[in-house]
Amino acid sequence: MINARIAGTGSYLPEKVLTNKDLEEMVETSDEWIRDRSGIKRRHIVADNEMTSDLALAAARPAIDAAGISADDIDLIIVATTTPDKVFPSSACILQRKLGLEKIPAFDIQAACSGFVYALDVANRFIRTGGAENVLVIGAETMTRLIDWTDRGTCVLFGDGAGAIILQASDVEGVISTHIHSDGRHEELLHVPCSAVDSTKAESAFIHMKGNEVFRKAVGTLGLIAKETLASNNIEQDELDWLVPHQANLRIIKAAAKKLSLPMEKVIVTVDEHANTSSASIPLALDVAVRDGRIQRGELLLFEAFGAGFTWGSALLRY
Repeated sequence: MINARIAGTGSYLPEKVLTNKDLEEMVETSDEWIRDRSGIKRRHIVADNEMTSDLALAAARPAIDAAGISADDIDLIIVATTTPDKVFPSSACILQRKLGLEKIPAFDIQAACSGFVYALDVANRFIRTGGAENVLVIGAETMTRLIDWTDRGTCVLFGDGAGAIILQASDVEGVISTHIHSDGRHEELLHVPCSAVDSTKAESAFIHMKGNEVFRKAVGTLGLIAKETLASNNIEQDELDWLVPHQANLRIIKAAAKKLSLPMEKVIVTVDEHANTSSASIPLALDVAVRDGRIQRGELLLFEAFGAGFTWGSALLRY
């Protein structure tokens, strides 16, 4: 059997940092209020001349280096994003050009905050069926371009960034299973009302969220997807080395860990430094923990994410 194993990770955060103190000057809020409700201290903000594909490129390069391959070895690019450079072509195709590659397939996946898990699921299937050997999988977002900076309920929550992995065919165990779901009945709870072509309608071009309802749904759903994943693989919670969750809100992360009876010492948390970077948050958190030495080769990881749609998903893998 062909396995799909993470061979390298990378990430990128824009240079500009916006702290909670900075937000106090922009909207009626406070550092204490933001930390209490989200755990967020600061977020990174994309530069005016930076596009989502630029963030993806900056994250891809260290992932390629870490995998010990060259860009020419990549035979598939999948970019998970809710904020593409353009309506079309895909940001993946734009990234392909920036990497100097030709002819290989490249496409975007849009599943909001679950996008990276969806992309990982697809990449895993390509590798296991012999359709690819080195897949560049990226979550990249410029979420702050969808923010109404007068809405304190949403403007404090989001940031920009990108995370990348090289998923590689291997005879060593890697991705064990992936699980993805959606339920379109909850569209109105978290959405951007306009289409891309209507984005000049300012009141519709921003994130609209019913926070309390999203919170309750996220906590319950993440608990169920984690149990589904473990049960399908006959794995007990205490066998997990690390939970790497979507970094939306520290309260959601803590609630998800509690449902798994996992101590927070086994949970990777970066939301305090990055805020919610949507599809970029899991690969960002993964890269941080790999590079600071917490996550080691051979350890058992659980990814889980929940996002607008609603979409949700998980992946169990041996790093």
